[in-house]
Amino acid sequence: MNSKSNLPSKICLVCKLPFTWRKKWKKNWNEVKYCSERCKRNKTKLH
Repeated sequence: MNSKSNLPSKICLVCKLPFTWRKKWKKNWNEVKYCSERCKRNKTKLH
């Protein structure tokens, strides 16, 4: 079993909180910039 501490992580561009790799991002992890759909929708409001 894999340890969650071994998963890659990034910092969300909107909320500035760290988030870790998820299986649904397996094919496009390099393009992921936001931790959630909520941050993605609010990207213009917080900048």
